[in-house]
Amino acid sequence: MKVSLYTFLRNGVRLGYQFEESIRSALPLADEYVVALGPCDDDTRQRLVAIGDPRIRIIDTTWNEAMRVGGFVYGQQKMLAQANCSGDWAFYLEADEVLHEKDIPAIRAAMETHLGDERVEALVFDYYHFYGSPDWLAVSSHWYRRAPRIIRNTIRSVAYDGLFFNVVETKHRTRWPRAALANAHIYHYGHVRSPEAMADKRRSISTYWEKAQKPFKGYRKDPAALARFTGTHPAVMHDWFAQNPSPEFSPGSSADYRPTLKERRYRLMMAAERLFSVDLSKKHFRLVR
Repeated sequence: MKVSLYTFLRNGVRLGYQFEESIRSALPLADEYVVALGPCDDDTRQRLVAIGDPRIRIIDTTWNEAMRVGGFVYGQQKMLAQANCSGDWAFYLEADEVLHEKDIPAIRAAMETHLGDERVEALVFDYYHFYGSPDWLAVSSHWYRRAPRIIRNTIRSVAYDGLFFNVVETKHRTRWPRAALANAHIYHYGHVRSPEAMADKRRSISTYWEKAQKPFKGYRKDPAALARFTGTHPAVMHDWFAQNPSPEFSPGSSADYRPTLKERRYRLMMAAERLFSVDLSKKHFRLVR
């Protein structure tokens, strides 16, 4: 079994991505690690090279600055990286997503178990979305709680906005992949970066969408949609936390917070989830195993 890890990246240092930690956390699984690297005005490339692992292969790419629709430029970059993968499985890990060392054996076992089962096209991870600080999780159904990150590399798939996989059935039809559980978590630290880096990232994202993103005005979230994290973080993140202390963040009290109309809707959805023991978050896959 050959496993290809891959990601795409641009200005990872300036925008506060934990890309070095992300790559290091997944290298124990990798036969190769493909990084599609766009033009940078920081030292992202130098830091990638400094990791010093021969399995890391940097593919220099050009970004279509005229593409302003639906984040498709991210999909293009993801597909360029995947096109350079040669493994049986292609494992996409975003530059702010990290694996816990305790999950590595389970992930490898899932890939080995399902390698010969053609019904399984992808493997799905559970998610920890950290918000504001490493101590708090975003838990409402607004956030996807599970997502496929490993795709069988012998099927036709596309990524329209970079986040998810669409399996191509015909030239007129795509669908979500048929999947099994990876029995592991992905630790998502995209909302733990400094306020300055988050504001810069938000401006960068706006460039590639037809609708401008709202300016970042600080970490503020409905307290009802947050829960304290009681587990352990991946070991590769410990130095990053020390070098990048989180801003003071406290979700406050739900009773004192005035939720927006959208947040009130998610409160109702969470209440329904608790009452009926269902998960109402979006699914971008269909479990078959």
